[in-house]
Amino acid sequence: MTQSEWHMKSKSPIIVALDFPDLERTVEMIRKTEQSISIYKLGLEFFLSQGRRGVIEIKKAFPGIDIFLDLKLHDIPNTVAGACAGIADLQPKFLTVHASGGGEMIKAAVAKVSNTSITAVTVLTSLDKNELLNLGLPKDPQALALALAKRAVASGATSIVCSPHEASLLRKELAEEVLLITPGVRPSDASHDDQNRVMTPRAALDAGANYVVIGRPITKAADPRFAAAEIAASLS
Repeated sequence: MTQSEWHMKSKSPIIVALDFPDLERTVEMIRKTEQSISIYKLGLEFFLSQGRRGVIEIKKAFPGIDIFLDLKLHDIPNTVAGACAGIADLQPKFLTVHASGGGEMIKAAVAKVSNTSITAVTVLTSLDKNELLNLGLPKDPQALALALAKRAVASGATSIVCSPHEASLLRKELAEEVLLITPGVRPSDASHDDQNRVMTPRAALDAGANYVVIGRPITKAADPRFAAAEIAASLS
């Protein structure tokens, strides 16, 4: 890897979502994209199939990357505390919990991990105003995301997952050191798939996001290595 390639990788705000249940495809995708990406998201598909062992294998094979462990924990505080204690030694860079679990749940999660940013998920990017209304929730995603984010940060969360459409508001209202991570990000020529509130990577960063999560536009590309490098270069 050249010095310029390493600089691009280390400065890349992209988190690649590896939504595969098997270890082999996950390893293959990291190998194809690691020249321009340094943070990878392992979600429920991977963790339910591979568990702790799978995360350990990934960390062993790729010691230079960081892991975003996207488990979206949401339960009573005692249960979430136990779950966090069970993966604390994996030391992911980020671990997601649902902000709607409440302040005590988030405090319980924070108390059980070190060297990991408890990352509170606000409003899923698959939810639009109509679905929020159908669920009996405030139909304004921005107001709901802000309320959830403020409560999560007050309870110890150090990073927030929000739609890029909420990033600008949250960036103004939250402390600068709170990291904003935005899924629902798609290059302008990519399909929206099952996301309802989307934005381009450049626009999301301009709105205040620190990191953008990108999955299928890279992992389903004909050449994932080129797709990752092209998007990363457009953001440098």
